[in-house]
Amino acid sequence: MYKVGIGYDVHQLVEGRKLYLGGVEIAHTHGLSGHSDADVLIHAISDALLGALGEPDIGHFFPNTDPRWKDVRSTLLLQEIAGMFRARGARIVNVDSSLIIEEPKIAPHIKAMKQEIANALNVNPQVIGVKATTNEKVGFVGRKEGIAAMAVVSVKFADSSAHG
Repeated sequence: MYKVGIGYDVHQLVEGRKLYLGGVEIAHTHGLSGHSDADVLIHAISDALLGALGEPDIGHFFPNTDPRWKDVRSTLLLQEIAGMFRARGARIVNVDSSLIIEEPKIAPHIKAMKQEIANALNVNPQVIGVKATTNEKVGFVGRKEGIAAMAVVSVKFADSSAHG
């Protein structure tokens, strides 16, 4: 059985935080506000994967009220989610994701992002898609107040009863 999941996340840009996107630290004047490292791309992918499992969103499993997740790298959360897949006999077929961001430029970091995401999920980087686009200076992204991300995943379950 095949299933798909979709995820979306957004975080505000703030001074005094490091910027992590796709598991990669990127030099920039601002970082993303959040309880964890606020890696908006990893969070969107996480929600897509959890959706394919028929589970609630990332906040259900890693709530911002739990001090264990304060400033944690989001790749660790993604590793936890990958463990859920292994426990259910599911295999990630592919991940496709998009960052909506005005700056910094993402193209120089895409290969490293794909590798970090693949490492966290224990999959081949060739099944990971990462793209970026601007918001053409429109809205909160266009005003450089935040960054958004979307993701869709395809998952294959070995046993149709294994998905819950």
